[in-house]
Amino acid sequence: MSSRNAAYEVRTSPLHGLGLFARRDLRARRVIGVAQGEPTSEDGLHVLWFVDEDGTEEGLEITNDLRFVNHADDANAAFDGEDLVALRDIPAGTEITFDYGAVECA
Repeated sequence: MSSRNAAYEVRTSPLHGLGLFARRDLRARRVIGVAQGEPTSEDGLHVLWFVDEDGTEEGLEITNDLRFVNHADDANAAFDGEDLVALRDIPAGTEITFDYGAVECA
């Protein structure tokens, strides 16, 4: 199921279903991966919403493994555009999470 990636792997999550886990130590501000998918105007299970500079919302239905990143209020990653970026150091074996309510990386 999972594409081969040096930074992360998909496996069973104690948070929900499947999750994304660090395969090795990830340093803060590192790009973990890039969301890939199809543009959409409809909400869905794996849709990531972006707000353009002009305030327009655009959806991306994620089709790669980043669709398995789970929510956490104290997330250790965030999206900066389509890039998933580590907010702090993430030790190997740790689940990579982001705050579904956060619009973008600070």
